[in-house]
Parts: sequence; structure tokens; C-alpha cells
Amino acid sequence: MGQIFDSFWRATAYCLHPRVIALSFLPLVLMATLSLGLGYFFWEPAKLWVTEWLDASALLNTMLAWLQGLGLGNLKAALAPLVVIFAVTPLIVLLSLLVVAAMMTPALISLVSDRRFPSLEKKRGGSLIVSVFWSLGSTLLALVALIISMPLWLVPPLILILPPLIWGWLTYRVMAFDALADHASADERRTLLQRHRGALLAMGIVTGYLGAAPSILWASGALVAAAFVILVPVAIWIYTLVFAFSSLWFTHFCLAALEKLRIETAAAEAPPAVPMAPYKPTAPAGPPELHERIDPLPHVEVLPPAEPPPPNPPPHG
Repeated sequence: MGQIFDSFWRATAYCLHPRVIALSFLPLVLMATLSLGLGYFFWEPAKLWVTEWLDASALLNTMLAWLQGLGLGNLKAALAPLVVIFAVTPLIVLLSLLVVAAMMTPALISLVSDRRFPSLEKKRGGSLIVSVFWSLGSTLLALVALIISMPLWLVPPLILILPPLIWGWLTYRVMAFDALADHASADERRTLLQRHRGALLAMGIVTGYLGAAPSILWASGALVAAAFVILVPVAIWIYTLVFAFSSLWFTHFCLAALEKLRIETAAAEAPPAVPMAPYKPTAPAGPPELHERIDPLPHVEVLPPAEPPPPNPPPHG
């Protein structure tokens, strides 16, 4: 749990980094660019096609005539642009988010790696092709689980448990793989995903609930057409921030776990230290009698110092 909270606060602090803030505004820039480009080339043809489709619907014309009789004005002229906007905006948003996800994840992993783990070796155990197949396979399994569990959603508590659990599993599978793709080997990745499965799943569920927050603004924008232009970009920006936070959280956690795993592996593979035996002088080779006859150092007798001669007697005068 300590490692989860440590990674959580580090990811929160990294969200204030100028590079992360700049990347969070990238989908809005892409969405505005795509909207202007599509509007310049396809706005009038699309609006004309929708108007013709509305004119061909007898039931819709009857309802519009009834609403017009109630004093709501000519709704057909305003309905065609709204239909085009509501139909095209989700496609633009989805394309922008996919592009940002492809651009943000490597940038965020590089940011964490350069600032916190500069000496961590990159073993590149997951290539781009492996990452794509891993993400597609995990997404397919999550969709199958969602479809199978839909009848259980009718039970009130389960609708608040099963979808977040499935999306949390998908989130941790995809984001943990991306976080470890460059630095970990295939064996290290499998070991970490198995060892920290519970923690990664809990992180995925939390990020899944955080990702549901922009949906509230999205639904509000869809219900209130006047606020649609304002609320939807705000929802996209919040969703991008949540995605950036999730990627940073998983990157901090996974790279710290990888560094700890390598320290443990290096300690286990190091040869054990051999204790040195205490020094014991060995007796020289040969029979003991020889040792007694051969003295390595000659015996030197030390004589006492000679006494000084007596002083001469004084002369007699």
C-alpha cells in the first residue's frame, strides 16, 4: 500500500509539470483543427443531406408541425445543424483522444524515466506490435466480459461493481504493459504483473471511477444544447488529465517495482561471501630435532657497558 500511495502523490505532482499541462490541451487543439477543416469542406453538404433526410421522414415532419403549432417556431431549420454537430462531435473526440493517447503515453513514460529512473536499464521486452496485440486482446476480453455480465446489471449493487471491475482490469493490463514495455524484459514483466496483480487492479478500478467524471459533463452537454459547446471541451480536457494521471501513476508504480525486482535479483545471483579462516602459524617441515639444532637467528650475547676510567689524581705541588 505504501508504494501505491507514493506513486499516487508523485503522479499528482507530475500533473503540474508544464509538459503534462501542454499535452492535456493537445486534444482540444486537434479537435478545433479537425472541426474547422471538416466544417470548411463538408458543413454545407452534410447539412443539406440531413435536411433532405428530415424532409423524407413523414413522422418527423408531423411532430415538427405539431411543435410549430405550439409556437416553438421553425425547428427544422435549427434541427439539421444540431444533428450534424451531435453526429460528428463524438467521432472527432474519439479520433483526438486516440491520437493523444498514442502521443502522451511515450512522452509521460520518458518524463518519469528521465527524472526519477535515469540509470534504469532498458531491456525493451515489449515491441510496438506486441503492445498492439496485447491491447487488442485485452480489450476484446473486456468487451466479452461486459456483454456476458449485462444481465447481472439489473441487480442494483452489481451495476456499480461489475463494469468498474472489468474496466479496471482492462486499464491495468494496458497501462502496466505500456509502462514496462521499454524497460522490462518479458520475464520481468510477467513476474511483476503476477506479483502486483492486486495492487494494479485496485489502481485500475480507481482510475476507472475517475474516468467516469467527464461522462457527467458530457451527459449534461447533451441534455442542455446551449451548453454543449462549452461542456464537451471541458469534459475532454478533464478526461485527458485523468488519462495523463493514470499513465503517470502506473509508470511510477511499475518502474519502482521493476527497480526493486532487479535489486533483489542481483542480490540473489551474487556469489556468497566466503569467510576467511583465522591465521594459524604452521610449524616448519622436518623432524623436531632439526628445528632445535637450527636456529634461524644466531645467538648474540649482549655485554654490559664498560665502566668509565677513574679520574686522574691532581698533581702534588
